[in-house]
Amino acid sequence: MAYKTWTAKKGVLNDGEVTVDRKWWLVDAKGQTLGRLATEVAMIIRGKTKPTFTPHVDTGDHVVVINSDQIQMTGKKWQEKLYYRHSRFFGGLKSLTAEQQKEKDSTFMITEAVRGMLPKNKLSREIIKNLKVYRGAEHPHAQQKPEALTLSK
Repeated sequence: MAYKTWTAKKGVLNDGEVTVDRKWWLVDAKGQTLGRLATEVAMIIRGKTKPTFTPHVDTGDHVVVINSDQIQMTGKKWQEKLYYRHSRFFGGLKSLTAEQQKEKDSTFMITEAVRGMLPKNKLSREIIKNLKVYRGAEHPHAQQKPEALTLSK
């Protein structure tokens, strides 16, 4: 009796079977801590919560995060945490505090926190596309019928 190792495959197989079953999740960021929210979202979009997880295939679900303006941070991070960007010219390094970044674009904070928790490879550039972040409570993904996901506090 020989056992075979099962792995998920990208796309649709010859017999029409889809090996990756994707769901849509809705996460409300209101009152959530940024890092704790990002770890759970990163696990879901990578697919590590599923029994069909395969490290080299995108087996994750889609996650819609709403109310990104109401995210929380602990301690003095609003004043001390810095977000950097560079124009690739000499002297082109710019930085914003977390408070300034929240006013400018709070969706960037959540996206970058999740991106930092994904592996640094080509697959993570595909995986991060499964994350959709919105400032308010409205989102255009009602057609997909996302299920509400309650995160542990």
